[in-house]
Amino acid sequence: MGETMPFLGQDWRSPGWRWVKTEDGWKRFEPFGRALQGGNSQLNDISHSVILTGGDDDEMYASEDCEFAAKKRKKDHCRNNTDSQCFYRENWIYVHKESTRERHGYCTLGEAFNRLDFSSAIQDIRRFNYVVKLLQLIAKSQLTSLSGAAQKNYFNILDKIVRKVMEDHHNPRLIKDLLQDLSSTLCILIRGVGKSVLVGNIDIWMCRLETIRLWQQQLKNLQMNKQVNNGLTLSDLPLHMLSNILHRFSDGWDIITLGQVTPTLYMLSEDRQLWKKLCQYHFAEKQFCRHLILSEKGHIDWKLMYFALQKYYPKKEQYGDTLHFCRHCSILFWKDSGHPCTASDPNTCLTPVSPQHFIDLFKF
Repeated sequence: MGETMPFLGQDWRSPGWRWVKTEDGWKRFEPFGRALQGGNSQLNDISHSVILTGGDDDEMYASEDCEFAAKKRKKDHCRNNTDSQCFYRENWIYVHKESTRERHGYCTLGEAFNRLDFSSAIQDIRRFNYVVKLLQLIAKSQLTSLSGAAQKNYFNILDKIVRKVMEDHHNPRLIKDLLQDLSSTLCILIRGVGKSVLVGNIDIWMCRLETIRLWQQQLKNLQMNKQVNNGLTLSDLPLHMLSNILHRFSDGWDIITLGQVTPTLYMLSEDRQLWKKLCQYHFAEKQFCRHLILSEKGHIDWKLMYFALQKYYPKKEQYGDTLHFCRHCSILFWKDSGHPCTASDPNTCLTPVSPQHFIDLFKF
């Protein structure tokens, strides 16, 4: 009977190795994934029979060959399994920027992107816009900084986002903007191949670009099904309630889109006070003075001001839920993940992390 014991290395956070006691001494035991257990059982039976029938030399070579074959099978399985491209699904990770006695190296943007659970986050309506904005920022400036594995995970998550939008029609305009930025970046990188760093074969990137264009065409042809409802509709609400709904929007395009539904909503969406409050929410008064736009009657055209100002200044971001960073523990986590902060007052060391702040965390 073999006995097992943990391996106590210098890094106390590591899972450690498992060791099996044999007649020749302690040997390292390498467990495999659940998906490989069925295939490896046959391999282990073969290796066991070879060990029992062979001599000392045969035993050594047989065990080495079986170990190599098992490793190769595991590698091929992970390469061919699309689910494995999601990598980890962790709710929080440690962000280390330098080596310590316990931790070697540092955490990169690609590593953080692979380990945090973004696949489940896109199913949460509070986090959906946050993840899409993060992917958009990566597409604009950080795509080449991702490792090959992180790039696979990036497109795997993007595929899930497109499928979700095609199914529930949630915020297709946001995804169209993301795909447009990603397509423009890939076109520039592919044309400048040799001048820029592209991880992987050029044919892979051409295939990805074709996939993006296919997604764009699918979203372009997306038809919103008209729901048949004999109950109360949006048009049945009084004017002050419709106006209150419009004043809660933080994006100008959402106001314009809703204004196209009925003539009444169009009239409310053109209200000057509505666009003035939207400008005041996103931009400072000093910025107004630099880009004043007057109408024919001499009044400030707040609607045109809004779209002019967003070309020069970033809008205030608003998300239902974001990642948070604990300054005390250097932990990046989703708020409901149950992060075990060791500070006396955990709320004093928590900082909400915007998509841009997420990328800035990994700039060394």
